Amino acid sequence: MADTVLYEVSDGLATITLNRPEAMNALNVAAKAALRDAVRAAADDDGVRAVLLTAAGDRAFCVGQDLKEHIGLLAADHEDGGERTMSTVREHYNPIVKALAGAAKPVVAAVNGVAAGAGFGFALAADYRIVADTAAFNTSFAGVALTADSGISWTLPRVVGPGRATDLLLFPRSITAQEAYDLGIANRLVPAAELRAEARKTALALAAGPTVAYAALKESVAYGLTHSLEEALEKEDELQTRAGASEDHTIAVQAFVNKEKPKYRGR
Repeated sequence: MADTVLYEVSDGLATITLNRPEAMNALNVAAKAALRDAVRAAADDDGVRAVLLTAAGDRAFCVGQDLKEHIGLLAADHEDGGERTMSTVREHYNPIVKALAGAAKPVVAAVNGVAAGAGFGFALAADYRIVADTAAFNTSFAGVALTADSGISWTLPRVVGPGRATDLLLFPRSITAQEAYDLGIANRLVPAAELRAEARKTALALAAGPTVAYAALKESVAYGLTHSLEEALEKEDELQTRAGASEDHTIAVQAFVNKEKPKYRGR
């Protein structure tokens, strides 16, 4: 059987591909464990300077939990009192989202089709979303009598506002690619045929950029969302000191003075 998640590193870019196109990249236990391990590997590898999260096939980025497997595990839990089903939030979803959002490097999601439930959550955990014009999003959770997971209770309100997020969670529906762009869910819309090339081009450009500065930008934005202006200013001072001490900053300044294109080293 083919690997449920593919992992490749080249030119400083880790490409992680959900690989169950026949199941619309639904998340069975094997896929969740493999995705968690791949995302952690990319986040922890100093040789990886950017991450591209994508999926095989044309129909779906990820439709969330594999409900066919889920219902069997649920029945087994009811029979013997186990916790096979809901423990997946703690064992899989939370670590995946933490690794994506907390990686000290940019993460790009290339959304090629439907992103629903946890698939939507994983896309929101990325820093930048390039979306095919044929793609769609759906929170899905309430439709199967569940609450939010995969970080979506934290990420979605910060992207679309708490009122709109509550609406989308209470009344799940298909959000078109254009509406996703209008709401700020999609950072860029591209024709479906151009998605993979454009996403890879963007991710490679980030992989060749000033990694320390990118990490500081991620940290400062996340910090600023939950702290006061005074605290955010202090954090900016701390992070700017770190970025200013980086080798890449010296390279950038020298290149500017010499009217050259900087060649960053990611440190």
